[in-house]
Amino acid sequence: MFFTEGSLAGDTLSSMNPVLRWLGIFLSGLVAIVAVGLLVIALATPRLPPITAVADYQPKMPLRILTADGVLIGEFGEERRSLVRLPDVPKILVQAILAAEDDGFFQHRGIDFLGIARAMVANVFSGSKSQGASTITMQVARNFYLSSEKTFTRKIYEVLLASEIERKLTKNQILELYLNQIYLGKRAYGFAAASQTYFGKEVSQITLAEAAMLAGLPKAPSAFNPATNLRRATLRQHYVLGRMEKLGLISQRQAEAAKREKITVIGRADDFPVRAPYIAEMARQLIFDQYKEEAYTRGLTVYTTITAEEQRAAHKAVRQGLLEYDRRQGWRGPEAFITLPGSRDAFEDAIEDALNDRPDSDELLTAIVTDVSESNVVVRRARGHRIEISGEGLKFASPGLSSVAPPAKRLRKGAVVRILRMDSGEFEITQLPEVESGFVALNPQTGAIRALVGGFDFNRNKFNRVTQAWRQPGSAFKPFIYAAALNRGFSPSTIINDSPVQFDPGQTGGQAWEPKNYDGKFDGPMSMRTGLAKSKNMVSIRILHSIGPRYAQDFITRFGFEPEKHPPYLTMALGAGSVTLMQMASGYAVFANGGYRINPYLIDRIVDLKGKTIGKAQPNKAGTESLRVIDPRHVFIIDSMMQEVVRSGTAARANSLGRSDLAGKTGTTNDSHDAWYAGYSPSMVGVAWVGFDQPRKLGDRETGGGLALPIWIDYARVALAKSPMTSRVMPNGVLNINGEYYTQESRPGVGVASVGLR
Repeated sequence: MFFTEGSLAGDTLSSMNPVLRWLGIFLSGLVAIVAVGLLVIALATPRLPPITAVADYQPKMPLRILTADGVLIGEFGEERRSLVRLPDVPKILVQAILAAEDDGFFQHRGIDFLGIARAMVANVFSGSKSQGASTITMQVARNFYLSSEKTFTRKIYEVLLASEIERKLTKNQILELYLNQIYLGKRAYGFAAASQTYFGKEVSQITLAEAAMLAGLPKAPSAFNPATNLRRATLRQHYVLGRMEKLGLISQRQAEAAKREKITVIGRADDFPVRAPYIAEMARQLIFDQYKEEAYTRGLTVYTTITAEEQRAAHKAVRQGLLEYDRRQGWRGPEAFITLPGSRDAFEDAIEDALNDRPDSDELLTAIVTDVSESNVVVRRARGHRIEISGEGLKFASPGLSSVAPPAKRLRKGAVVRILRMDSGEFEITQLPEVESGFVALNPQTGAIRALVGGFDFNRNKFNRVTQAWRQPGSAFKPFIYAAALNRGFSPSTIINDSPVQFDPGQTGGQAWEPKNYDGKFDGPMSMRTGLAKSKNMVSIRILHSIGPRYAQDFITRFGFEPEKHPPYLTMALGAGSVTLMQMASGYAVFANGGYRINPYLIDRIVDLKGKTIGKAQPNKAGTESLRVIDPRHVFIIDSMMQEVVRSGTAARANSLGRSDLAGKTGTTNDSHDAWYAGYSPSMVGVAWVGFDQPRKLGDRETGGGLALPIWIDYARVALAKSPMTSRVMPNGVLNINGEYYTQESRPGVGVASVGLR
């Protein structure tokens, strides 16, 4: 068979036409894409925001509240953030981030074209926009200028901005911006803040396992949040460790060891090294009043007057005191009951939801009962943690195991309870106390607050019982009445009859009144000193009756009390008015500092983002005569009388501290709704209160000496440990006659000799 030249050529061209046609289509499409891309770039470039926000990085820095010794106790602002410089970031964390997010960061110029192409293909075939292919530089661009919405338009802007950022900044500058700006969940921006939020430690202290877990967060902070979903966070952590191993950054042995490491994740974002939430909130309010919304973004650091050690002691003392009281009242029953579904996933979700609804309260952990027998209870914690409790661990809650226990008290499947680790290391079932408390301590020379606890658990109830609660002070108010009497010629040796007395309605502001002593006993005539030491009601009432309620009402304003809160009736002698704990601390500070009225204050100084002090406290100090509100002779005498309360009276338990310079007064209201102890040394004044928010009886045998005083003692044991004992210098004009103190106006034969003997 023969073929002509023309026919061969025609056949060849015919066979090539489809190839050429497709090649032409591809080239035409490519040209069109490039043209469109150039057009988009031409249109978009003029609309790009200036890069000044990146070049002049000014992040929104939160308001930070610290103790006087620099321990963080509170942070406020939309963004929880701590700036960190690249040299201060552990190498292992940087490697983990690059392995997870952009291992070619130091090679490319801000754009990974191969990654973008790969993501586009994946998105086309999947029909979604799940693949982003953003480099670290592109993420910086997005975080500073763009939304997180996944659109092709945003991606184009992201690419253009990334290119501009790479042109203006060095790689290290870009990486440092990323480390500080990226959102990592729980209001934490940047890896330094995330390290504190999730692990409670400085970023410089994290381990390889923790670094890998943090590095896994940028992809999806909510999904991989270790505080709410440790399982997903762990899967992501293992992926990061695998990437690091594949890239040769760590060995297989290191990767496996990191996977086995048990990571402790902080359950709440507001966990701080020192529990001082009431103080932090007080400081926040003061700063907001001055700086308004700007307070939360300009990076102010507020140093308070409290110290970490004393605040820890106060916090522990209050909680321990309330827990001991609550145990005496017995088992009340589970906090709540939930339904536990049959399917495994629903079962786990129900437990997680219940635990999230009722967060742990420090050492009191929330748990869900899953199985109950006569001698054994099984509870579940988060993440499948199963705990068996038996023996001593069931002793307190044993009434809940009885077959005849009321439904509300019974331990059964689905019960929400609290567990506490005992000294043996085993857990016991316990409960949150219903009773509340407040404690505050001041430096009586300056008014600086040394420690403050506004309640058992700030997260359960943010009501600050130190500053917001108005309560009857009971017998703790008596020293102010006694001080008024000293000003009217009384002396510690004045004899007052402790015997029954009755008053008509005009003298009490209500109905006829026949008061009694706390113990119901009457001991007859006794000195005013003994009357205060034994807290005799009849003695205080007769003193007030003698000096006049209106005079006493005016006199107590010297200590900072509001006269309208203390009506001029004889019931004032028993502390029937209303006070706050802070008022009581300020009032007792006058006795502690020699007679000067000082004002409590909380903030020592305010420092801006550059470390410059922009505000400093200038408190009035004891010793300035213009602040004197009581005769120094009377202060010395009333102080000696309150020292007697500690030596031999209702506060004798304080002798366990082994100090001779302590003074104070217990207080229990007539109906046992409030229990107080206000005590001091020359360097510290502290006030403790115990009661129910909705006033009700604490118990027939519960007193200020048994409830409030132990809290004060536990705090003072720490607060006064480094303070040497001091004795007061007797001021001029005080007479010591036969071992008792007088003034010229109250000496025997001149002052008031007796009251109520006829």
